[in-house]
Amino acid sequence: MDKIKIGVMGACGKMGQEICRTILDDSDLELAAAIDVINQGYDIGLLVGRPKVGVCIETNFNNLVQSIKLDVLVDFTNAQALLNNVPKALSQGINLVIGTTGLTSEEIEDIQKMAEDNNAGVFIAPNFAIGAVLMIKFAKEAAKYLPHIEIIEKHHDQKLDAPSGTAIKTLEEISKIRMPLVQGNPKEYEKISRVRGGDYQGIKVHSMRLPGLIAHQEIIFGGVGQTLTIKHDSLSRESFMPGIILACKKVITWKGLVYGLENILPDA
Repeated sequence: MDKIKIGVMGACGKMGQEICRTILDDSDLELAAAIDVINQGYDIGLLVGRPKVGVCIETNFNNLVQSIKLDVLVDFTNAQALLNNVPKALSQGINLVIGTTGLTSEEIEDIQKMAEDNNAGVFIAPNFAIGAVLMIKFAKEAAKYLPHIEIIEKHHDQKLDAPSGTAIKTLEEISKIRMPLVQGNPKEYEKISRVRGGDYQGIKVHSMRLPGLIAHQEIIFGGVGQTLTIKHDSLSRESFMPGIILACKKVITWKGLVYGLENILPDA
């Protein structure tokens, strides 16, 4: 069986380098392209602490897709760069695995239509860590009994969007089984603007951005005389790799868009 040829967009970033290392270690995958705006011509193997692999970093994605056959493009850049590259990739029949957050629901719908029109597969997940998927699953169950909820999400200080995609996914899933609810004292007021955080159907959301963090979230449920906290921490970017590799192998099997890691995980 031929290896799946993978291209990594944003290959020189911390996440991109970890993805490249993981692909190089997987016997079913071939790192066929590394794309970034820096380090033109530098062998990606040397950048990620490996011997030369014969794949040099390319800065011009247009030239790349014309010269190299890719099965899957993995993108963890930013929303602006992603939306620029999606039509180019899909028009070439390249399947997409997207971890870029900050996309609106309308933009996701546009990507879905482009995937269908080009007979290609797209996978998007707000979080590729299996533990984060379980956190959201457990939170939905808890919300049936403890509907007073606040969310604190923490990420590194280079993250641009807030709240995180994981927090938004958590809110969306909880809202499927919890009706909108006004929480706290109806007479409360803020002495410092927005100190109570964002509001989604009564659920307060707080975003922290600090160096030293990677990706962390806790969902705090309040009840009479008790609280319950469901928490997930990604302590290294390695936590995302099993989900990303699974998505690379699965996305070539469908046409259109699939959203959320929970939809491709094998049954336990």
